[in-house]
Amino acid sequence: MQETLNKDTTAASTSIRKFLTLVLPQVSREIKRWNRKTDTIQDLELSRQAQSSLHWKRFHAQGGSFFAMYNTGYTTPLVTSIVAVQTISDYLDNLCDRGGVLNEAAFRYLHLALLDALEPQGSARKESYYKFYPFKNDGGYLASLVEESRCCLKNFPSYHQVKNEAIRQASLYNDLQVYKHLHPMVRQARLKRWFRSKGGILRSHLYWWEFAAACGSTLNIFALMALSTQKEIGDGEIQKLRDAYFPWVCGLHILLDYYIDQEEDLWGGDFNFASCYSSPGQAEERIKYFYQKAIQKVSNFPNPDFHRTIVKGLLAVYLSDPKAKKPLLQNSIKRILKAGGTEIIMLHRFCTWLRHTKIL
Repeated sequence: MQETLNKDTTAASTSIRKFLTLVLPQVSREIKRWNRKTDTIQDLELSRQAQSSLHWKRFHAQGGSFFAMYNTGYTTPLVTSIVAVQTISDYLDNLCDRGGVLNEAAFRYLHLALLDALEPQGSARKESYYKFYPFKNDGGYLASLVEESRCCLKNFPSYHQVKNEAIRQASLYNDLQVYKHLHPMVRQARLKRWFRSKGGILRSHLYWWEFAAACGSTLNIFALMALSTQKEIGDGEIQKLRDAYFPWVCGLHILLDYYIDQEEDLWGGDFNFASCYSSPGQAEERIKYFYQKAIQKVSNFPNPDFHRTIVKGLLAVYLSDPKAKKPLLQNSIKRILKAGGTEIIMLHRFCTWLRHTKIL
């Protein structure tokens, strides 16, 4: 046990140093480049939401780009493609959440962009993205993000092997984005019905909101993109990755996000998956359960150290967020960190320092 802990700590420290010195600077350059591209957006509302998503959600692109460390020979194109895909996700989330629109067709057509971004072959459907959305003139911003991703992915040696799974996961993500942004009077019923139709065997292990949370993460897509930079993918690797990331790693990711946002969402009147639990204690126990399952699953990978760093990093990053300092969460967060072990506590302190120095 101690040998595994020391090995994991060394691997995590090495990965984080490389991430800070090699990856984060490129992520910053990519975000600045896309921010300049927003100058071409002619519709004021679209421009405002694009700039807002790049500013307030840049942390998503930073975190997702950790997967660029998976294969250092492809670090640059991985960062470029991950930032493009995550920027699409964040921009569309803003359009659905803050545009004053409740049109299911509008949400569905906007998210065709994410599917196109993961399909390097064939023609993109750029003329359809804003078909039912009231604001349309983005100066080619969304189509440019789509093409950026496509250009990178077609050069990944094994992307053809993971493409179908990436698109399947993106389709679930799109479904969630559509249903969770519907009118509050119908939203929950549609999410439950969707879970019954898509949850499959997971229905016996998850609550409906946990399934929805798992669908809301892009980490599984980034993991598949990173895997596809290998010249050969071993038998069963894609299935192993799928079983670990969905629902466990992805569910942990989004549940933590909602967990620290509960008070903010309560005041803002926003729907929160973590608030669906019967008690704060149950929410805490389920987060710990998702963490344990995620660690167990990724430990069976050919390169478990990298993926364990991802899982442990989720706890450290989210629970070091200033929103996690709310008095009502403090005791619970201490117990979650303690359950994660010594390395999590060390990573949490490091992430707290990174936030203090404005690196995160």
